[in-house]
Amino acid sequence: MRVAMLGVGHWHAGMHAKGVLAAGAEIAGVWDPDVGAVARFVDGCGGIARTDAAAVIADRPDVVIALGRGPAACAQLAWLIEQGIPILADKPIGVSHADVAPLAEAAERRNQFVSVALVNRIGGAIEALQDCGRLVHFYFRIINGHPRRYRDWHVPWMLDPHQSGGGALRNLGVHGVHAFLTLAGEQPVHVKHAVFRSVFGEAVEDYAAVVLKGRDGTLGIVEAGYTHPDVGGSFEMRINGEHGALVDGGTTLIAVPPRSLDQAAYVPSDQRYSRFVADTLARVATSRPPLVSLHEFGAATALVDQCYQRQA
Repeated sequence: MRVAMLGVGHWHAGMHAKGVLAAGAEIAGVWDPDVGAVARFVDGCGGIARTDAAAVIADRPDVVIALGRGPAACAQLAWLIEQGIPILADKPIGVSHADVAPLAEAAERRNQFVSVALVNRIGGAIEALQDCGRLVHFYFRIINGHPRRYRDWHVPWMLDPHQSGGGALRNLGVHGVHAFLTLAGEQPVHVKHAVFRSVFGEAVEDYAAVVLKGRDGTLGIVEAGYTHPDVGGSFEMRINGEHGALVDGGTTLIAVPPRSLDQAAYVPSDQRYSRFVADTLARVATSRPPLVSLHEFGAATALVDQCYQRQA
């Protein structure tokens, strides 16, 4: 399978490339508006540098991994959907639900495969929930390092809300919002509380905490931040049911009270990008739908929008 990559200046590009190669696929054409980013990527990960996105698609790859920035990512995705090639897209995709919704509609209209890399969905915790009974409450925390790292990674636009759509909540917290929506099922979910903090003086928030509530009373708390004091970060997803809980700490999955879990099905957080890419390629090869669709991403984005509106 030949996989092309657009937007290789994105800080996740290397993670996606690792997943492509681990799945036994080939990195085909690569492009980014920053020629320096292309050179760095090809030197580290391989692939064939192309002069523009059209030249990448002219090679007719089997899958395109699309990594973009804010509004430009929407234009790129709209064009890619018209090309009829399966897509794995990474965020940010636009700056709001209004940007994502027409893309989801276009993909559905054309029956086009478009997956969104909300990679914590592949961890295995949600699938292990069946013995815990009805969901009662949910907690998700992801705290990564200082926002200066986006400048170090040559993506300073991530700190510009007009390009990124926001800070830690839009970028990191959306994983938790999406997980809660997955667990809540078809019921309506709304925002009960949302608080934000900017410690480091950036134009985007570096910490956010929100409370979500399903119509049946189920509560979800999502924390996201750029406030971890050193390298690395902090991650936890806790799912509490009527009869037990599951705790995903990023390296292990624990049942409370203790019970046997299929640990072989658990994916540690540092492997989730690679495994998500491999899963996506397998789904394309076997004509199965994406694990996370544009519609699902759009639903999470709509709730994130509501959180920012509460701040305004």
